[in-house]
Amino acid sequence: MQDPMLFTLTVLFILGTPGSTNTLLATAGGTVGFRRALPLVPAEAGGYLITILLVGLALGPAIAGIPAVATGLRLAVGAYLAWLAVRLWQRGAVDLSVAPVTPRQVFVTTLLNPKALVFALGVIPFGAAAWWPWLLGFLALLVIVAVSWIGLGALLGRAAGAAGQAGLVPRIGAAAVGCFAVLLVLGPLLR
Repeated sequence: MQDPMLFTLTVLFILGTPGSTNTLLATAGGTVGFRRALPLVPAEAGGYLITILLVGLALGPAIAGIPAVATGLRLAVGAYLAWLAVRLWQRGAVDLSVAPVTPRQVFVTTLLNPKALVFALGVIPFGAAAWWPWLLGFLALLVIVAVSWIGLGALLGRAAGAAGQAGLVPRIGAAAVGCFAVLLVLGPLLR
């Protein structure tokens, strides 16, 4: 994909789609506030970069040719997200002064995010002579989308706090992440 407008719209659409990483960013914004959640953005960028570069430059053909690899990845990601949902549920219920979402959790969740495979195999033009400007463009768009999700979470967190329901924010985030885990594991079985 080497059309700048199509690339931009595709990246914004994929990154903007609700998912596990975006849920964590919004949950962090809602629980600890906008500024304290900003360190999660480099964690997301790092997770995407590692997976996109590894798959796009080295593992792409192997993954495309072996369906069991994709299935195994889905199961691993689903198990991790289920574990993360339980942790988020437990932490959020105990102490809202402690950040329920850590940079490490965002990094690992993004590292395992199936969206990274889409970027590596279909969006970033690794076959082009100069693919790195596209990757830099991806990172710039990622920052915009990540900051937007954190901001949305912060707005919702303030509203929940004003209504005396601040404890709901991590619980809603945990439920959403749990739903993504179930969809990842059961999705292929429902086809």
